[in-house]
Amino acid sequence: MLLDVRNLTTRFHTRNGIVHAVEDVSFSVEKGQTLGIVGESGSGKSVTCYSLLGLIPKPPGRIHAGTAHFDGIDLLQCSEKQLSKIRGKRIGMIFQDPMTSLNPYLKVSTQLIEPLELHFGVSGKQALHRAIDALAEVGIHDPEKRVHGYPHEFSGGMRQRVMIAMALITRPELLICDEPTTALDVTVQKQVIDLIRDRQKELGTAVIFITHDLAVVSEICDQVNVMYAGRIVESAPRDLLFQHPRHAYTRALLASIPSIKPKNELLHTIPGLPPNLANPPSGCAFRPRNTMGIAGLCLTDSTPLLSEIAPQHFVQNCPGCLAHAPAKESRVLEPTL
Repeated sequence: MLLDVRNLTTRFHTRNGIVHAVEDVSFSVEKGQTLGIVGESGSGKSVTCYSLLGLIPKPPGRIHAGTAHFDGIDLLQCSEKQLSKIRGKRIGMIFQDPMTSLNPYLKVSTQLIEPLELHFGVSGKQALHRAIDALAEVGIHDPEKRVHGYPHEFSGGMRQRVMIAMALITRPELLICDEPTTALDVTVQKQVIDLIRDRQKELGTAVIFITHDLAVVSEICDQVNVMYAGRIVESAPRDLLFQHPRHAYTRALLASIPSIKPKNELLHTIPGLPPNLANPPSGCAFRPRNTMGIAGLCLTDSTPLLSEIAPQHFVQNCPGCLAHAPAKESRVLEPTL
């Protein structure tokens, strides 16, 4: 087991109250595996992974409970100095917006060389050659020239490739991708995803892919965690999740995908908004928006817990959200990438 997270709980102490961003989240990632974490904005996807790397702002953020063992090291108990030796070296990260993640005042070469200098003591011509090779590996043409450019001189897709090169230049064992294709058109999305997948096969890297795009998940992930209101509501191997979704929220997300809707049929939408996590509801958080199950049967006095309903298939045990779930369902996603 490369990464084993148990009962992670992260909260933000604000003037408006305590925001329960991530509550009792557990999952694991094997070497070479791709784990997808999906859900609407604000469901806790990014905060979960930022918590592992000590990237949440403190204050107001605080990790209240949990463990996160990475190759035997509990990341949540590491000091900043210990984390800095792991972050960027053994665990790489691709952020959502490369324009805000790349320093606009520094050349690409400087930003690519930095992790080599920091973690391996490599500098000078040797580091520059490594940087040029890294750009070539991610498909940037004329890397000897482009390596000396500034971020604003690259297109959005090229900047994302630079971010991938930065994340992989140290050959990390785990790569966290925080919605790396959100701002890209479909053609560039496919290029970026193919690039991540190819590099993963070559290096044997494990990947955590954070996204709201289930079509992307259907293409690349082995295991999928569906998050809502800071909790995992369903977790299963990819094929099992798409063929046999059980939780009402998972079924609603799948029904909202345009690629599986018959022509001229109205697109399904999930009514309402996710709950305010500064004042989380008691019982089932999805109850007010539950149109796929029976909202009247949802738990109101206790939080539904994950239960294993089939080998490797876990779902929150809320009667209302499990109601109307078909005994066997087959959903085929037409790839959009």
